[in-house]
Amino acid sequence: MKRFVAVAWLGAVAITALPTALGHEIPADVAVRIIVKPEGDRLRLLVRAPLESMQDVEFPTFGPGYLDVARADRSLRHAALVWLANDIEMYEDGRRLPHLELVAVQASIPSDRSFAAFDTALAHTLGPPLPQGTQLVWSQALIDALFEAPIESDRSRFAIRPRLERLGLRVVSTVRFVTPDGNERVFRLDGDPGKVGLDPRWHQALLRFAAQGFRHILDGIDHLLFLLCLVVPFRRDWRALVWIVTAFTAGHSATLIAAGLGAAPQALWFPPLIETLIAASIVYMALENVVFVWRTAGASGGGVPASAVDRLLRARWAVAAAFGLVHGFGFSFALRETMQFAGDHALTSLLSFNVGVELGQLAVLLALVPLLNLTFRCAVPDTVGAIILSAIVGHTAWHWMAERFAALRAFW
Repeated sequence: MKRFVAVAWLGAVAITALPTALGHEIPADVAVRIIVKPEGDRLRLLVRAPLESMQDVEFPTFGPGYLDVARADRSLRHAALVWLANDIEMYEDGRRLPHLELVAVQASIPSDRSFAAFDTALAHTLGPPLPQGTQLVWSQALIDALFEAPIESDRSRFAIRPRLERLGLRVVSTVRFVTPDGNERVFRLDGDPGKVGLDPRWHQALLRFAAQGFRHILDGIDHLLFLLCLVVPFRRDWRALVWIVTAFTAGHSATLIAAGLGAAPQALWFPPLIETLIAASIVYMALENVVFVWRTAGASGGGVPASAVDRLLRARWAVAAAFGLVHGFGFSFALRETMQFAGDHALTSLLSFNVGVELGQLAVLLALVPLLNLTFRCAVPDTVGAIILSAIVGHTAWHWMAERFAALRAFW
């Protein structure tokens, strides 16, 4: 009995002490603000982050948990070095800069607005600390830090990699890059975004967006199914395929570039409308394939006659171009978060993204058409296979259309 009481007492003590041992919890959402400015032979980096995201750092407090500003300098410097300087990587012309040197650090109140611009943020961080006795709950305080690193020239190409994902469950870093000419570029980065060019050259933007366009078409199952329905009746005629795919390309290129340059509605209802129309375009193409094959093959008593295919081709290139306009808006949604990486090369980035999409479509066609021909030759007759395949795709797209239309109705 005595042993049981002793074990229970130790367990109660352990449970009571557990919060102290673990420290404060990891925040769910953390917002970090970073301002980068090259000046002559040095790079200045201003960083603001919530104090509660700095785990395993003991900040001096008084009263019911107020930050003791007079005794907090050492803890603030330790937090800035361990949680910020160690995890923010800066690059000059591809070369990583040496370890960031901490110049100044201080605590700020949540309502402070000095980080709206570089000059005010710099003056605030280098200015006097909060008055002693300020009743600022430590978990609501912000840490402001100024770092510097030597550089070759303020005209170099700079890049950043903020590896700050360990500050919270979800970390969003707003990075403002101030050029020597006074221009500003703002980036919104989630977690660890990798190395991000703050002032990319045109060829860097071209390669980045071309790769993104290629990946996007391979990941976009709705675009691939539309492409499948588009080419099924013409899989043996490469000339017809070229005409149809070219028409589709012309359509989506026009709206993709227009949307990328800001000539598209910014209303919240627009994306669900476009997504609904994309699903509807797949349903239409699938139904047209079924009706076309059923009528022409039934009338001829065998395969689809060449004259009927020619008539369909003359109509389909126009339909492909029209639906391409819709799909172009869909492609543009993938660029909303990434156009910030284009720098001064917005048009180059849009065109290269479009090139990436075309290369992805070409890769899909080169793999898809031989596979379809082999399947229809060895597994199922042409007419039956075209009907079954189109029916399955149309059924899938119908469910997408219903779900997306339900989301669109929420804006009525």
